[in-house]
Amino acid sequence: MTDWEPWAAVHLNGGDNAPGRLSGDDTFGAGNFSTDESWAVASGLSLVSLGFLKAAIRRSAAFICVMTVVGFVVGTGADKAFPPPYHASTTLVLTDGPYEDGINSAQDDQNLVQTSNVAVLAMHKLGVRQSVSSFLKAYELTVESPRVLLLTFGARSASQAIRGANAVAGAFLQFRAGMLAEQQDEVFAAQQQQVRLAQQQVHSIDAQISEVSAQAASPGQRSQLSSLRAQRTSATENLAVIQQAVSASKATVEPATVAAINGSKALDAATALPRSRVKSVLLYPLAGLIAGLALAIALVLIRAIVSDRPRRRGEVADALQAPVVLSTGPLRTGRWLSAARLWPVRAAARRVDIDRVVAQLDRALRPRDGSAAVLAVVAVDDPETAALPVVALARSCAGQGMRVVLADLATGAPAGRLMGSGSPGVRTAKVDAAIVVVAVPDHDDAMPCGPLGRSQSPQDQGAAFSDAVATAHSGADLLLTLITLDPSFGAEHVRTWADDAVVIVTAGRSSWARINAVGELIRLSGTRLLSAVLVGADRSDESLGVSPSHHLEHAAGIMARKGEAMTRAAVMEESARPDRSLRVQVIDDPREAT
Repeated sequence: MTDWEPWAAVHLNGGDNAPGRLSGDDTFGAGNFSTDESWAVASGLSLVSLGFLKAAIRRSAAFICVMTVVGFVVGTGADKAFPPPYHASTTLVLTDGPYEDGINSAQDDQNLVQTSNVAVLAMHKLGVRQSVSSFLKAYELTVESPRVLLLTFGARSASQAIRGANAVAGAFLQFRAGMLAEQQDEVFAAQQQQVRLAQQQVHSIDAQISEVSAQAASPGQRSQLSSLRAQRTSATENLAVIQQAVSASKATVEPATVAAINGSKALDAATALPRSRVKSVLLYPLAGLIAGLALAIALVLIRAIVSDRPRRRGEVADALQAPVVLSTGPLRTGRWLSAARLWPVRAAARRVDIDRVVAQLDRALRPRDGSAAVLAVVAVDDPETAALPVVALARSCAGQGMRVVLADLATGAPAGRLMGSGSPGVRTAKVDAAIVVVAVPDHDDAMPCGPLGRSQSPQDQGAAFSDAVATAHSGADLLLTLITLDPSFGAEHVRTWADDAVVIVTAGRSSWARINAVGELIRLSGTRLLSAVLVGADRSDESLGVSPSHHLEHAAGIMARKGEAMTRAAVMEESARPDRSLRVQVIDDPREAT
């Protein structure tokens, strides 16, 4: 039993459908497994794996390198355009005022320096005009200890940083001193208000005593006078207490306030902090390099994950419903790497790959009865690439003495241009000592008729181009046709150019839907789709370039051959028995022989 027979037996023995390609309504297998489901399962095998991501990164190595260099250049430019600021610092020693608790005073001073009042006062000292918010971002005050704070200022130059630190320190000390004096004045004002109220109370009682004393003597008058004198004594004592408290407060608060103001100062003038030039030079370029590399890899991976453009042999075979018999590397250099002398190893590898494709196309050639061999090469996405092996095959056959006709129906006539005859018409091109007939249709002729058959439309019957190609084909040994198909035009003309077709697909260039559409167009035209060649395939691709439908076709052929062999064995066994008559049963379905 071959490798395909167990797989085929599981599916073919489960139903009564004939082998071959199944339609969308056919089912097979014990579980009534439809072709749509099998198609989905086959497509689902293309999982995103670590190898797939590594291959995507390897393919885009040039893009990643360019993005990394761009990031490095941008980082270097950013260092020049936005250099890191210079910093200067000064140390402030603060003495707590009479109304500060000494616990939260350092945090209060830290918040105070970030107020707009301090910033405006510092900008006035510096003589600069800018927004208060941006100026506040230029400096910060850190607490070193409850009484020691470090003020740091950043600017474009060291001198500006020093001036800014001194200005902010002076503005902060000035504003804090004014705030302490203001607090003292407010307290003293409140105390003086209490003294005035107490004095007013004493004066009011004195006025009442004078008024009562002027009245005629009586027991009531004497009682009221006695009460007022007691109140005056109490008010006088209260006034004395308040005056004494105010005097004591002034004696305590005024020296403390003066001490807080005079004791709060900058220990020394601001000095510039050491600045590592090496660090600043390397930081931005290195950060830009890493950012460019990370961004490039992220873009490559996201594009690879969300892309609907097949790159693996199995995916292309699923889309075309045809086997991918050959996969190669890129067949032509990029636009920036066209000089083969700069990349001799890659140029040699491309020549080897082109020779492999030429050999595969040569194996696909089959002579027709009494006429030239014909083959159509269909370029799905990159006619420039497909033209290379087609032209190489034409030149090789012409060099062997064959009469070759090369019809270029692809967009832009790339094969005709390689032969030196890219303009419309039928011309001869010399290849060393041999001659190749090159046929290029008019630009507006999207579906020219070939020499193998004519449609019934009058324009095709009398087309000069078709007549000229038919004349050249009548005396040729080989007709090679390079074609690009457009679903909006159809592909009825393909059958008039070749009986068999080979498709050339570039990995990652066309969507799954476009590749599938090209395969269906070829089959609808009546041309036999032999195989496909995948160009630019990943070296890590381990998928088999055979679709599930071809698994079925191959397995059906194996089962049919096995059925025929078993039928012949049964006939020979019956004929070997002399006492029994020969009984031969004709088996219509080879599977019944099992």
